[in-house]
Amino acid sequence: MLDKFRQAKQKEIESLRKDFMEGRVPAVYQNGRPSFTEAIRAKGPGAVIAEFKPSSPSQGVIREHANPLDFADIYAANGAAAISVLTEHVYFGGHPDYLFMMKGPGLPLLRKDFIFDPLQVAMTASSPASAVLLIARMFASAAELKQLVDLARMPGLAPVVEIFDQADLDTARQAGADIIQVNNRDLDTLTTTLNQSRSFIRQKRDGELWISASGVSTRAQVEEMAALGFDAVLIGTSLMRADDPGRLLAELTGRL
Repeated sequence: MLDKFRQAKQKEIESLRKDFMEGRVPAVYQNGRPSFTEAIRAKGPGAVIAEFKPSSPSQGVIREHANPLDFADIYAANGAAAISVLTEHVYFGGHPDYLFMMKGPGLPLLRKDFIFDPLQVAMTASSPASAVLLIARMFASAAELKQLVDLARMPGLAPVVEIFDQADLDTARQAGADIIQVNNRDLDTLTTTLNQSRSFIRQKRDGELWISASGVSTRAQVEEMAALGFDAVLIGTSLMRADDPGRLLAELTGRL
């Protein structure tokens, strides 16, 4: 699955490399980034990162004609600590411009995409994003991952390193990651189980920030993940499918 996603990004990376070789280097965003870590800690444990995700490989089109501007306002008004913004186009219906469109309410934005080239990090740094997702197993070694972790931190981006198994966690730690996102989805079957988070949280270390992603859809599950030690949960599909996303988010965040 990840190989398929990697292949889909090749055209984008080739375009970025062409721009770089011709001297068109994106300037770092200068209008300030709200701290992703501080926002999570202020509302954690169990802070909700609300995701804007129009489509997915497992669900197909989740919400037609979804307006990122509307969802940014809805998420900010109903207790989200941060917003996860899908920017991958082929499989998730996202676009990098959504980062600019969703910055208005002032919540930290996590750029969620398949990032494995330094120029992708540079492009992210030219946007209002406060954090960038790096998937541990998309890198051949901890040294390669560390390069992007360090590169992200230079312009003030928080590197969120996603893991699926123990080898991923080991790689993340070797790369110096301090924000760990446990993905509850099995990449082979595309099924989810919170047992993944229940198991891995036992390895959380002092000073680390942990996020449980995929499969959380009720307030009871948010409270369970918080009690286990997760600083935040990332919720996307259930919010995007909801008839009233604002009301559902208010329930998930405990406002209702």
